[in-house]
Amino acid sequence: MIVLGIESSCDETAAAVVCDGHEVRSSVVASQVAVHHPYGGVVPELASRKHIEAIVPVVNGAVAKAGITADQIDGVAVTQGPGLVGSLLVGFSFAKGFAYAHKIPWIGVDHLEGHIDSVFLEPNPPPFPFVALLVSGGHTSIYHVTSHQDFHPLGQTRDDAAGEAYDKVAKMLGLGYPGGEVIDRLAAQGDPEKFFFTRPFLDKEQFDFSFSGIKTAVSRHVQTHPKTYQEDQTHIAAGFQAAVVEVLSYKIIHAARKKGCRHLAVVGGVAANRGLRTIVTRDAADAGITVHIPSLDLCGDNAAMVAAVGYHRLKAGERAGMDEDVYSRVRLRPAIDG
Repeated sequence: MIVLGIESSCDETAAAVVCDGHEVRSSVVASQVAVHHPYGGVVPELASRKHIEAIVPVVNGAVAKAGITADQIDGVAVTQGPGLVGSLLVGFSFAKGFAYAHKIPWIGVDHLEGHIDSVFLEPNPPPFPFVALLVSGGHTSIYHVTSHQDFHPLGQTRDDAAGEAYDKVAKMLGLGYPGGEVIDRLAAQGDPEKFFFTRPFLDKEQFDFSFSGIKTAVSRHVQTHPKTYQEDQTHIAAGFQAAVVEVLSYKIIHAARKKGCRHLAVVGGVAANRGLRTIVTRDAADAGITVHIPSLDLCGDNAAMVAAVGYHRLKAGERAGMDEDVYSRVRLRPAIDG
């Protein structure tokens, strides 16, 4: 089955063609980083306008790159939520129209499920069941994954997502937007022990997160060291990243142990962070657990992961109707699952 995936939940317009849920024939992403950079974050109105401009050429490019025609597509999968409503509506409306015009089935996909399924686009995906750490600019959660359709939430962030904390700390240090990549790069050059930031574990036996405190700690350091914090950017970045990564690694490995899983996945935009990839891989190896992390181009928002989820749902007989609408908030509502 050939599925066209469409993603427009935030500031990237993406389309991909995936065969049988795992073979990526094409993946095209139009980024808006340059548009939002002057504002230090995503401006929703600008994002939706740029999606309108990009959606047709991006979809046409994905179909052409796959070496097929639109008539060869068997189904359409599109991000339904969560995300920015204006952005979501562009991709969602286009998908409806495309499916209707070509008389093929279509399905709305949860963006978070897409990130979790991104590991199945790699050559050696994890066997079920496994635990997944989904860490991005808008979400930080842990799931117990038992099938392509079953994601059991174990915990979530109670305030800022990890990626959000990265962006806010980068802004405090005058590093611009987006902040995750630049902090990761600076952290590799700094001494993580020069400035120690308290690890926000909350309850070590449970799986919720909180990153507002460490963000505040960095802010206080900047305020109390106005003459030196710019000179110490690499060390502050290293100390901040060490604290965040230590908590993320501890929680996902603890979840794997508690659930008796020998495999774990780290997915989402922050999964591209070199520090996180290194520490989780090291700690998991010490615990005898195998780590699965998507390649860099599958960590950020992309449409291949949407098509992967769509394939399994369409194959199971699920279909969306023309009265379906987008949603802005998380439907896979994380809560403690004993």
